[in-house]
Amino acid sequence: MDSLEKMRCGEKISSSEQLLLLLRLSTPAILAQISTIIMEYIDASMVGSLGASSSAAIGIVSTTTWLIGGLTNAIGTGFTINIAHKIGAGDDKEARKYVKTGLLTVIAFSLILMLMGILIHKKLPLWLGGSPEILQNASDYFLVFALTLPIMQINYTGASMLECSGNMKTPGMLNIISCFLDVIFNAFFIYPSRNITILGKEIYVPGADLGVLGAALGTSLATLFSAFFILLSILVFSEKLHLRKNEKKGLSMSSMIYALKMSFPVMISSSIMGFAYVVSTLIVAPLGNISITANSFSITAESLCYMPGYGIAHAATTLVGQTKGAGRLNLEKRFAFLSVLMGMIIMTLSGVLLFILAPWMIGLMSPDPGVRELGTTILRIEAFAEPMFGASIVSEGVFRGIGKTGIPSCLNLISMWLVRLPLSAFAANFFGLKGVWYVMCAELCFRGSIFIIALIKTYHSDTV
Repeated sequence: MDSLEKMRCGEKISSSEQLLLLLRLSTPAILAQISTIIMEYIDASMVGSLGASSSAAIGIVSTTTWLIGGLTNAIGTGFTINIAHKIGAGDDKEARKYVKTGLLTVIAFSLILMLMGILIHKKLPLWLGGSPEILQNASDYFLVFALTLPIMQINYTGASMLECSGNMKTPGMLNIISCFLDVIFNAFFIYPSRNITILGKEIYVPGADLGVLGAALGTSLATLFSAFFILLSILVFSEKLHLRKNEKKGLSMSSMIYALKMSFPVMISSSIMGFAYVVSTLIVAPLGNISITANSFSITAESLCYMPGYGIAHAATTLVGQTKGAGRLNLEKRFAFLSVLMGMIIMTLSGVLLFILAPWMIGLMSPDPGVRELGTTILRIEAFAEPMFGASIVSEGVFRGIGKTGIPSCLNLISMWLVRLPLSAFAANFFGLKGVWYVMCAELCFRGSIFIIALIKTYHSDTV
C-alpha cells in the first residue's frame, strides 16, 4: 500500500513518508508547470526573431489572455476540490459525479468566453494602447486564442481533476510532449519555406510564413493534442474517475451549485489579478515598444522560476484536500505547512538562478539589445521577491485544498489593487519600467507575508 492510500485509509504516515509523498506528487506537477512556460518561451523566442514589433503584438494582449486563462482555470476549482475531498473520504462514486457535472459546466463556460473573445478581438489591442503597426498581428493572435478556449478549458480542468485524484504523472507527461509539438508546429506556421543545413546537408523545410498568427496556431494545435489525451485519461483510463456503465445518471444540479459556490471566490480572485495585469499593461504601454516587449518577455522568463511553486501548490491542494476529506486534521496541517516551506526553499533557489541567468534568459527570446539590457535589469530586481512569492502561491493551493477559497481572493485584492497598482502608476512616471518592477518586488514580499499570517491564523482557529 503506497503512502497516498495509507493516508486515505487512516494509517499512520511518518515524517519522511510525508515529505516523500509531497515530493512525489510535486515533481510531475512542477514539470507540467515548467513545460507550459517553455511553450511560452518557444513562442516568444520564435516570434522575437521577427523583431520587436511582432513581440509587442503578443505582449500587448498577453495580460488579457492571462485574465481569461485565469477564469478558465478558476471555474473548475470547486469541482476539483470536491473530487479530492470525496476520494479522501473513500466516496469515489460521488467524485465521478463531480467529474461529469464539472466537465459539462466548464465547457459551457468556455464557449461563452470564446464568443466574447471573438466579439472584442478587433478592438482589444486598440483599447490597450497598442501602436498602429502591431494592431493587426495582436488582433489575429487574440482571435486564435479565443477560438482555442474550449480546448484549453478541457486541458486545464481535466488535468486538475487527474491531479486531485492523485495522478500527477499523466498531466505532466502530456504537457512535456506538447512542448515538443509546439516547437514543430511553430517552426512550420511562423516561418516561410526555407533550406536549413544539418550536419553539412541542406534540407528543405516547408513553412506557412504566418508570423505572429502562426505562433498562435502552433500553440493551439499542441494544446488540442494534450486536451484529447487528458479527456481520454479521465473518462477511460483513470482507476477512480473513469465512466461506469452502471452510473449513467451521474449529473447533479446540487453538485454543480455547490462546486460553483467554491469556484466563485477563485474566479473573483482570478478576475482581480487578471484585471490588475491588464491595468499594468496600460501603465507600461506609454513607455514604448521596447518596454512593452521587455516587460512581456521578463514576465515569461520569471515564470520559469515560480512555476515550481505552482507545481507544489497543486500537490498541496491534493494532499490537503484528501486529508481533509479523510478527517485527518493533524496530518492536513502538517502537509499545509510542509508544502509552504518547500515552496519557499525551492523558489529561493530559483531566485538565485534567475539573478545569475537573467541575461541568458532574455537573450533567448530577443536579439534586440535594448530589450536585453532592460529585461536583464528588471529580472534581477524581481529575483529578490521569489521566496515570498512562493509562500503566497503555495498558501493559496492550501486554502483551496481546505475549501476556503474566499481568503486568497481578499488577500489578492488588497495586495494588487491597494499596493501594487497605485505605486506602479506613480513609479512608471518617474522611473520607467524599472520603477514598475521595484514596486512588483515589494508587493510580492508583502503578499507572501499576509498569506503566511492568514494561514497560521486559519489553522489556529476552531473553524478549520
